[in-house]
Amino acid sequence: MKKTGAQIVAECLLEQGVDTAFGYPGGNVINLYDALFEYSDRIKHILTAHEQGAAHAADGYARTTGKTGVVFATSGPGATNLVTGLANAFMDSIPVVAITGNVTSSQLGRDTFQEIDIFGVTMPVTKHNFIVKNVKDLAKVLRKAFYIAASGRPGPVLVDILKDVFIATTDFETEKPKTIEPYTEKVREEDIDECVSMIEMSKRPMIMAGGGIILSNASKELYEFVKKVDSPVTQTIMGLGSFPADDPYYTGLTGMHGSKASALAVNNCDLLIAIGARFSDRVISSAAHFAKRAKIVHIDVDAAEINKNIKTHHSIVGDAKYVLEKLNSKLSPRKHTEWVNEVLEWKKQYPHIEGAENVVSPQYVIETVHDLVGDDAIIATDVGQHQIWTAQCYPFKKPRTFVTSGGLGTMGFGLGAAIGSQIGNPDKRVVLFTGDGSFHMNLNELVTANMNGLPIVIIVMNNHVLGMVRQWQKLFFDKRFSQTTLDRKTDYVKLSEAFGGVGYVIDKKEDVKPVLKKALECKVPVVIDCRIDRDVNVLPMVPSGRPIDEQVTSLD
Repeated sequence: MKKTGAQIVAECLLEQGVDTAFGYPGGNVINLYDALFEYSDRIKHILTAHEQGAAHAADGYARTTGKTGVVFATSGPGATNLVTGLANAFMDSIPVVAITGNVTSSQLGRDTFQEIDIFGVTMPVTKHNFIVKNVKDLAKVLRKAFYIAASGRPGPVLVDILKDVFIATTDFETEKPKTIEPYTEKVREEDIDECVSMIEMSKRPMIMAGGGIILSNASKELYEFVKKVDSPVTQTIMGLGSFPADDPYYTGLTGMHGSKASALAVNNCDLLIAIGARFSDRVISSAAHFAKRAKIVHIDVDAAEINKNIKTHHSIVGDAKYVLEKLNSKLSPRKHTEWVNEVLEWKKQYPHIEGAENVVSPQYVIETVHDLVGDDAIIATDVGQHQIWTAQCYPFKKPRTFVTSGGLGTMGFGLGAAIGSQIGNPDKRVVLFTGDGSFHMNLNELVTANMNGLPIVIIVMNNHVLGMVRQWQKLFFDKRFSQTTLDRKTDYVKLSEAFGGVGYVIDKKEDVKPVLKKALECKVPVVIDCRIDRDVNVLPMVPSGRPIDEQVTSLD
């Protein structure tokens, strides 16, 4: 059957099971948007305020649903506005397919209006990218893009399509999508056996769970593994939710702002098993001192991660769920009572740092939100102090309930991601924790949340400063607070109302619960101006490059 290129894009989306896409129209995707009008009963399009917001929304949609997110943008600035969103998805291994339009074949390479080499621009921040110059290649490329985005280590893929390709026609036949199989080709029985042997010899094992557990849907297998090994377990920020935070084996977050118990356990274990984690600098801090008494086993789907940031003693390259199933089938239950009790004692000795009494402490707000929304809610964050307080305090118990920018650290990520999360999970409660610095970066997406009637509760931890940078200035720059005091005059209540939503203020501790309850009853977006002290710090913290158990616990 003859179809235009624009119709082929829509047909390929339907083939891949896509029913929702995010984006913003423009001259070089006008034919695509014309086709979407025709398919509007089958493909819902969410019009955002800005392409960056659309990219973050597609990212949040993917993180919380397990599906591939889809985003559209036109050429030139439309396409470049996607770059931060794509880089963000790339760093956190999130499957997104970005479809951009470009100028016509005859205009290509002539500095035409709104022309940009987005293929070249995005090459370092995508898993793969394509430019389509012939309509006969279009369906094949799109099918390949979806496969690449979701297979192995997931990531963003960009498909740039020339305008005349959208207009041209060719024969099109629907195809069944290629099944995404777990990546297991490099998993060898002898590697599994070696890992089992190392576990059997270990007297003080420690497990570190990363985002790869969530991406491969391996939480159930991780839980069985932890119990069989009889090991404490910590999580990276990307791994939060992969193991229940209320389980006695859980030692808390690891890394720069991790718990003392996690740091001590990592540096005193004799075997560290890292699964779906990439040993980022925020996790290991000083490579020379990280897990210095341990043999390290690294299980990861991406061979390029092995020995990249930390020297390991054994590795298994493959899908986390598959590898854990294999290990669980071969492991007999172990007992490490003395070691586990030692770690449990550290948990009691070094509980996470609570907020001050009788004031609006971030920790109290976060814990109260959990009390009110329960374990199924999706919690999104921006980047900064509020992000780490949330990672430290919120007791995530289920995968795909925490949405944060782990690798790139993108301020302005949160609102777009919360919108994508709510669109993908209409029956779940979505709460966004943000800071006044992060929120101002992309608050224009309030218009998207209101246009779509999304009941997202947005809690702005308002301390009138760029808190995390200020904290570093306090510690390392003799309190020279250069350009981190914001003191903006924004009225968040009026702002929310101006966009069509509701606004509240939390100014004292006794406001917290009643205001949150009122906000959660609203059927529209709510912005809460949650006023906190500018000198509340994120603690503990490890100065960059220091061993992770050398934590700073006070800045006063």
